Amino acid sequence: MVIKSSITSMFGSSPIRPLQQHMEKVHSCVKELIPFFEAIVAKDFELAAKTQKRISRLENEADKLKHSLRMHLPKSLFMPMPREHVLEVLTTQDQIANMSKDIAGVVTGRKMQLPEPIAELFLAFVARCVDASAQATIVVNELDELVETGFRGGEVSRVEKMIGKLHRVEHETDKLEQQVRHALFAIETDYPPVDVIFLYRIIDWVGEVADLSQRVGTRLQLMLAR
Repeated sequence: MVIKSSITSMFGSSPIRPLQQHMEKVHSCVKELIPFFEAIVAKDFELAAKTQKRISRLENEADKLKHSLRMHLPKSLFMPMPREHVLEVLTTQDQIANMSKDIAGVVTGRKMQLPEPIAELFLAFVARCVDASAQATIVVNELDELVETGFRGGEVSRVEKMIGKLHRVEHETDKLEQQVRHALFAIETDYPPVDVIFLYRIIDWVGEVADLSQRVGTRLQLMLAR
């Protein structure tokens, strides 16, 4: 047991903390979508532009962490998680940050506005999608405990419950997305068609943030199953 722990500490733990740091940076990027869209609703486009730049900066910082982890990821057989699994989780996390950056970039670039009748519901939708990212971060931050216990015992049950909560949050975002789309459909003839098309696209992308967050949990769940 002592020998196994020594081997793990020498060869196996190095990818875990960088992966967690990357997810934490990704979530710091995602959660800026709340003040960003609040500024859009308030028609404070100067604040929205500042927040968009902050999202872009945080996404760039996440990219640097991603590249560093990829470059330094051990190829050793003593890794506690298969290398390809680490890379799959990392890629999915990266997609969450990219999506957040794209959302803010398109909204700012097109000077988009949210129709007042859907604004409150849309903000609730965004907030719940950010909750999904937050829950994914909590799950990823349990990886070191899972490694320590050899992916066995009570810690596995605890993480499975966390992943279950992530699935429930994502399911709630699906319901909110449907409500937002329905609300927009009811008023879409009152707005320029191109604006409406882009609004539907932004709704899809915000929902994708939650979908990708759930995918992080699903990939970790597959690790537990193996």
